[in-house]
Amino acid sequence: MPSRTLIRAGFLTFALTLQVLLGVVPAHAADDAAVQATLVQLRDADFDGKAELVETLAASNHPRLAPILKALYDSRLYYQEENNRTVIGLNDAAEITIEDAVTGAALGAVSKRSLDRITANNRLRSLIENRLASLGLASADSQQRKAAVEAFMRNPDPSGAAPLRERLAVETDGGIKESLTLALALADLASDDATVRATAATALGGQMQTEIRGRLTRVAADDSDANVREAAKSALSRTEFRLQLLGWAETLFFGLSLGSVLILAAIGLAVTFGVMGVINMAHGELMMLGAYTTWLTQQWLPVNWSLPVAVPLAFLVTALVGIAIERGIIRFLYGRPLETLLATFGVSLILQQAVRSIFSPLNRSVAAPDWMSGTILLGPLEVTLNRLVIVGFCIAVFALLWLALQRTRLGLEVRAVAQNRAMARAMGVRSARVDALTFGLGSGIAGVAGVALSQLTNVGPNLGQSYIVDSFMVVVFGGVGNLWGTMVAGLSLGVANKLLEPWTGAVLAKIVVLVFLILFIQKRPRGLFPQRGRAAEV
Repeated sequence: MPSRTLIRAGFLTFALTLQVLLGVVPAHAADDAAVQATLVQLRDADFDGKAELVETLAASNHPRLAPILKALYDSRLYYQEENNRTVIGLNDAAEITIEDAVTGAALGAVSKRSLDRITANNRLRSLIENRLASLGLASADSQQRKAAVEAFMRNPDPSGAAPLRERLAVETDGGIKESLTLALALADLASDDATVRATAATALGGQMQTEIRGRLTRVAADDSDANVREAAKSALSRTEFRLQLLGWAETLFFGLSLGSVLILAAIGLAVTFGVMGVINMAHGELMMLGAYTTWLTQQWLPVNWSLPVAVPLAFLVTALVGIAIERGIIRFLYGRPLETLLATFGVSLILQQAVRSIFSPLNRSVAAPDWMSGTILLGPLEVTLNRLVIVGFCIAVFALLWLALQRTRLGLEVRAVAQNRAMARAMGVRSARVDALTFGLGSGIAGVAGVALSQLTNVGPNLGQSYIVDSFMVVVFGGVGNLWGTMVAGLSLGVANKLLEPWTGAVLAKIVVLVFLILFIQKRPRGLFPQRGRAAEV
C-alpha cells in the first residue's frame, strides 16, 4: 500500500512538471492572462479601438468583468508601467490605493504619478453601461435586473438586445417583463426593416419616459420611411394626451392639498364664528402658536416622533389660550361684533409681539420626519408624501370634529346654542360654559392646523397672517357654522386657485377667486349651505 501511494505522488509530480515545461496552465489562469493582455492594449488604443477591446472583454465573461468595466466607466482604471499591468484605483488622492484589475489582489498605495489613467469618452461610457446592463440581467435580485433594463433604455444599442430577448423568455416579474418589452421596442427603432420600426413605434405610444419620447421624436422627424414617421407621430400624440391627463391630475392633487390646508385653517373659525358670532382676528395667531409648539416639541424629541406628540400638545396649548381669550375678553363683548373684531385684532398683535420677544423675529424651520419625506407613486402620478399626509390629516380632523359635534353632549349643546341661544338657555344649557368650550375647541383646531402648516412653510411670527383672510373666505362661502359647507368651500377654492394659476399666475388667481366670491355673496349672502334653525332666516 505505501508503494502505491509513492507511485501516485510521483506521477502527480511528473504531471505538474510536464505542464510547466509545456506551458499548460489551468483555464482560469489562461483567462486572466488574456484579459490582462487586452487591458494593457487599452492604454494606447484610440476610442474606437477601446470600444472593440471592451467588446472583447465582454465576450470573455471573466469573473472580474463588472468591476473592470465599472472602473473604466468611472475613470479609475490605470496602467502601471513598472509591472506592465492594469490596476483599479480605489480612491483619488496623491497616494492611490490600488488593486490588480484582473485578480482583485490588494497592491497597497502608490504615487499617482506612477500610474497612467485609461480614459473614456461619452460614447464609450454608453457602451460600457449597456454591457454592464447585460451582466445585471442575470442577477437573482429583481432590483438589479430592473436597474439593468433601465440602463439599457438610457442607451439602447441593437447589438446588445440579444440578452434582453433571452431574459424576456424566462422573466417572471411582470413589471420587469414590461420594461424588457419596451427596451426591445427601443432597440427595434434602429432596425433596417421599416415594418419592424413602425411596429416598435406603435408599441411605444403612450409611454412617458424621457428616453422613449426622445427617440420617438427623432424617428418622427428623421426616419426615411413615411409610414414609420407617421407611426412615431401617432405614438407621440398618445403620449402627449397621457401627459396632459397627468398634468390635470397633478393640478387636481395640488388643489386638493391646498384645499385641505384651507379647511384646516378655517374649520376652527367656522365653529366659533357660527356658534358665537365672534369675528376672531386672532385665529391666525393661534395657528402660529400651534406651529411654534411643533417646533419646540422637535427640540426635545426625535424628528420621527415629534410630530405625533405635537398634534395633541398644540391642541391643548391653543385651546387653553383660546379659553383664556374668551373668558378674559370675548365674554364682555357678545352682541357687538365690531368690537370683538377690534379686540381680537389687538390680541393678535399682542401674540405676535410676544412670539417675537420670546423666539426672535427670525423664521424657524421644522424638519419633516422620514415617513413624510420624499414622493410616492399613485399609478403614473408622483405625489409628495407631506401633502398626501396633510390631505389624510385634514380628513381625520374633520371626521373627529363632526363626531364630536354629532355624538357628544357638548356637541348637542353647541348645536342648540348655535340654532337658538335663548331657547337653549331656557332648557338649562349653560351657554357661558358652552361658549368657552366652543371657543377653546375652535382655537385648538387652529393649533392643529398650525402643526400641518409647519410642514409646508417656515414657522414665524407672521405665519397666521397669510391664512386669516382665506379662512374667512372659506367660512363665508361655505355657510357660517356649517362644517360640510366649510369642506366643500375649502376644496372648491383650493382647486379653483390651482386651475387658474397656469393661465393667470398665483396673485391674479387669488384676485379672480376673490372677485367671484364677492359676486357670489351678493347673490347668496348666507353662503352655499346656510345655517337653519328657529332663530335663523329660512
